[in-house]
Amino acid sequence: MNSVLKIEDASKTFFSNGKKNRALCNVSIDVAAGERVSLLGASGSEKSTLIRAICGLEVLDKGSGEILIYGRQMQSNGHLPKNVRQMRNEIGTIFQQFNLVNQLDVITNVLIGICPQKSVAEIIFRRFSLEEKAKALDALEKVGLIDFAYQRASNLSGGQQQRVAIARALIKGAKILLADEPVASLDPESSRKVMETMVNLSEKLDLTFITSLHQIPVARKYCERTIALNKGVVVFDGPTKALTADILANLYGSNLDDLDFDDFSSVQELGVSEPKLALVQ
Repeated sequence: MNSVLKIEDASKTFFSNGKKNRALCNVSIDVAAGERVSLLGASGSEKSTLIRAICGLEVLDKGSGEILIYGRQMQSNGHLPKNVRQMRNEIGTIFQQFNLVNQLDVITNVLIGICPQKSVAEIIFRRFSLEEKAKALDALEKVGLIDFAYQRASNLSGGQQQRVAIARALIKGAKILLADEPVASLDPESSRKVMETMVNLSEKLDLTFITSLHQIPVARKYCERTIALNKGVVVFDGPTKALTADILANLYGSNLDDLDFDDFSSVQELGVSEPKLALVQ
């Protein structure tokens, strides 16, 4: 397998008020180039912690293992490499919150994606070359928003703002696209557009796509592989189509109600007859 992401025995512990909380426990995952993977789990399953660890925003416990990107260490033994900023250029990360600067126009928000590659003075005075601006426009065209390039970000809908965030991830040339609950705060139609945008781009640009989700039907529609977490432990890793209601009930038990089945028709597709699972707030 042409491995793009390899995680071996990754653990993460948080400390709060003198108490230990084991967030990730000996997680081992291998993802091949071009795969579309959903990270599925109820609230508290630590999907976000895993995504933040992959891109180096969370540092694993000392002695817990390592994360490799294209065979190079993103982190190991509780340490990030000196070239971590360069390695992050290969990873585009999209969060539930769009993290745009509302007062700036859309193209400048996209250009923020290459700020780690520029000097402080260039960032302060917004010194972007014509080539960089052309790349930003190209990224906006890829997400269907080139006509909004010079509008203020605050004028866009939630779904459009999330697509701007996708363009911001693309401009730095990322080959791995991470998305942490990218549609959790969007309406169904905006969610569909955002998911289709990311999946289409992953196919056209040969990106590896990993996204955390609550919505089981969304995972089934857009990701051929699912890795399910329960309290930081990998409890399922296989084809998404193999996730039947019985398997989900066995994996999550009482936490099954935290997973979003979207609507009753989606629940029926999973073979669940109980309408109480149809809507999850």
